[in-house]
Amino acid sequence: MYKQRKKIIALFSWLLLLGSVVPGQAQKDNRFEVSKNLDIFNALVKEVEMFYVDSVDVEKTVRRGIDAMLGGLDPYTEYYPEQEMDKLKFMTTGEYGGIGSYIRERKEGGVYIIEPFEGMPAALAGLKAGDRILAIDTVDVTDKPSDEVSALLKGVPNTKMVLKIQSPYDKKPREVELVRKQIMENQVTYYGVRGDGVGYIYLKGFTDKSAQEVKNAFEDLKKNYHIKSLILDLRNNGGGLLESATQIVGMFVPKGKEVVSTKGKISQWDRTYRTPGEPLDTVIPMAVLINGASASAAEIVSGSLQDMDRAVLVGQRSFGKGLVQSPRELPYNGSVKVTMSKYYIPSGRCIQQMDYSHRKADGSVGAIPDSLTSVFYTSKGRPVRDGGGITPDFKIEEPETPTMMFYLMTDFILTDFVADWSQKHKKIASPEEFEVTDEDFEAFKQYAKEKNFTYDRQSEKLLKNLKEVAKFEGYMDNDSTLFNSLEAKLTPDLERDFDRNKDQIKKLLTSEIMKRYYFQKGELINSLKDDDVLDKALEVLGDPALYQRTLEAPEKAEKTATL
Repeated sequence: MYKQRKKIIALFSWLLLLGSVVPGQAQKDNRFEVSKNLDIFNALVKEVEMFYVDSVDVEKTVRRGIDAMLGGLDPYTEYYPEQEMDKLKFMTTGEYGGIGSYIRERKEGGVYIIEPFEGMPAALAGLKAGDRILAIDTVDVTDKPSDEVSALLKGVPNTKMVLKIQSPYDKKPREVELVRKQIMENQVTYYGVRGDGVGYIYLKGFTDKSAQEVKNAFEDLKKNYHIKSLILDLRNNGGGLLESATQIVGMFVPKGKEVVSTKGKISQWDRTYRTPGEPLDTVIPMAVLINGASASAAEIVSGSLQDMDRAVLVGQRSFGKGLVQSPRELPYNGSVKVTMSKYYIPSGRCIQQMDYSHRKADGSVGAIPDSLTSVFYTSKGRPVRDGGGITPDFKIEEPETPTMMFYLMTDFILTDFVADWSQKHKKIASPEEFEVTDEDFEAFKQYAKEKNFTYDRQSEKLLKNLKEVAKFEGYMDNDSTLFNSLEAKLTPDLERDFDRNKDQIKKLLTSEIMKRYYFQKGELINSLKDDDVLDKALEVLGDPALYQRTLEAPEKAEKTATL
């Protein structure tokens, strides 16, 4: 116990000392505070461990303290002990040793296969969404949480394991022998040709292999499909490695162009990233697709191409993550991914939206209001703003996602229905042609009713709170008719809410079916059939005058339009 406590205190001490790496007077002023608080924490851990009425798990207790301390900084500064280092490796390489499948724990217990990856051990062994994992080798996992099951599934590539699986359609469990494989998720999920000679590349993340995958896809599109323009789809791309983003931008702008610069507390560590090599094509018309889930490195690529007037942007305003993290080694083979700087794209703007340095009294964080953002200018003089993500040149509004959709996505009701549905449909149309019918929709609605599917509604919760306040203040004494009327309208009604959200539910159902038959690639291809953002990008690229006018300064664009 003493050695364990000493290990934890050493780790915590190192984390606190991170804050003391400050030049000049600030560093001297902090040294006493660091030393004092380390002494207090050291004594506190000893006293609690020795005298608290119940036994204390020192490692878990201190871990909660570490997570709380880092959580008070920003969501991106995270601690990874030795046993979790594979998570950090996966973020940077997209690789791990395992079976290649998403798993999820049901609220009533049990861990299930959710989405096997194409060509990976789970899919090759015939595992399907809805299969329950009962045992891994000799370890019974029926009562284990998903994180423990995940740890058991991962391991050294080429090692064997035996899974005991219960399919919902088999009376008895079956055993499946698998060989772990080095799982390498392709970051370019799909590329192809859309419209009249328009190349399309979907990139889902930025790992150390992303740039090469984009290069291979683009060169294939040019050589074999003779594309005349290019769409780079970065929607739902949460980012990744900054160097990878720089390399991708460098494929489309001249060598030596500044892509991004970073500035932090330690000026000696500030860096400027420039395009590293000769480009592939500096003139092909380009459109970049973004949305509210495009973040970090995805914003560096889209924002720098916008600042250089190299591409038009289509979609919704991006997430607004202008912070850079770097891993720092810790004692006992751990690591901390710590925010060390902010990044600035070529116009000079930082697109960070949330202000973590100025928290409110309750500890919450607010977004920088548009009124406090500043104007910057692209290379041709187009105005762009900082402080709130990347704003596209062509905004395409997306429908709001109702709460019901969230519960359909996270509850197993959708997975179970598609599992049943697939038993009756051994083959389906190609991703380009498949559509969910109205009969399928009605069958899903009936299935949800039979399974007593429930979902919370925020409006109902807010009304309940309002009624309590109104009652406290005496407004309910005279007339409660309005509240009763609202309550009747806001009470969940499965039939009504299914019909109200029919189009979105059909898309969700289609997505789940596509993943089951054609994996992520098929899901993406099918979704492009009805895609307003993609359609707008095709329209802009198909109109050279509009494309050029969009990339010009407002005065010049207006003059060109009136000629």
